[in-house]
Amino acid sequence: MVKLTPPMGWNSWNTFGENINEKLIFETADAMVEAGLPRMGYEYLVIDDCWSLRERDENERLVPDPEKFPNGMKAVADYVHSKGLKFGMYSCAGNLTCAGYPGSFEHEFIDAETFAQWGVDFLKYDYCYHSPIIHGQYLYRRMGLALENCGRDILFSACSWGADQTHEWIKTSAASMWRSTGDIFDTWESVKDLVKQQEKLHPYNGVGCFNDMDMLIVGMYGNGNVGLKGCSDVQYKTHFSIWSLLGSPLMIGCDVRSMTEETKKILGNEELIRINQDSACRQAYKLQGIWAGDDMFIYARQLENGDLAIGLFNMSEEKAVARFNLDEVGLGFSTGKTLEMKEVWSGESIKVKNATVSRVLAPFDCEVFRAKVVDL
Repeated sequence: MVKLTPPMGWNSWNTFGENINEKLIFETADAMVEAGLPRMGYEYLVIDDCWSLRERDENERLVPDPEKFPNGMKAVADYVHSKGLKFGMYSCAGNLTCAGYPGSFEHEFIDAETFAQWGVDFLKYDYCYHSPIIHGQYLYRRMGLALENCGRDILFSACSWGADQTHEWIKTSAASMWRSTGDIFDTWESVKDLVKQQEKLHPYNGVGCFNDMDMLIVGMYGNGNVGLKGCSDVQYKTHFSIWSLLGSPLMIGCDVRSMTEETKKILGNEELIRINQDSACRQAYKLQGIWAGDDMFIYARQLENGDLAIGLFNMSEEKAVARFNLDEVGLGFSTGKTLEMKEVWSGESIKVKNATVSRVLAPFDCEVFRAKVVDL
């Protein structure tokens, strides 16, 4: 299945890890609908690792754990679909999944057929316990072919962590999204590290095969499977803003049954989602800026109607100034043009003077603008 904009949804791993079951999934589906998440674009509900028994059945098929999923996966998929959502599951390119359950190595076609029979719409495909003598590109091409020939549209989410130079070959598979990094954790240090890893990868994002910077930690507050220290709402706001502007899939990782109002506000920022889902899916690029320093990240991205998305991100624990010249986005004085910019969090509008933008940012904070080209 080819997805023309970055996929959006929810995944169980960040908060629940191995503690998943039918009741949780039904309650999560209900909560997603109640919070209006599908209307915003969050359409996939994805179960991660630890859903199966430790061994396949006599026909070599995967078996849902009957204690966790007593009515089987078809019943779970049917319930999720009844709520207007799409249902996702997890497997792995190795003999075992990362948590030690049966992987899909040498079972790709039978597993794809099984997922199709259950009504699966999305497959996250991990990279643990894989064969050391078979390169990842062949393993992902194999499962991609299996999914493309299973008789159902199943979005293929390749989760090879950027290993084995994933960016160089992933578009030769049927993947609609690909993990470019290791796992995210609910700390500011983790967010900052993942962002820094993206600079060399910007050219490899694009329509139909989106660079996945890993799931969102917005609203976790240090709880759950990857909770660790947690982040502040300001840090979550910046995290969500970067993921949105760079065109990463937006997969919620918190417990949507108990979201705070601030979490709902961050995840529901319509202008950021609009930027993330822009139909042109053009490459974001980093601006050099003026006296930017190592912890000031400035990105721009041209949108499908001639607008620009521009993000200023202060990744440091000190107040800082973000500055850049409009020459970097193609609007020098000689063009007779400038930018009229509207900030997506505050609603503030500014018209750029002297071809230079200069904004003061609080620690860990950001500003993201949707900018129109206008006459000087």
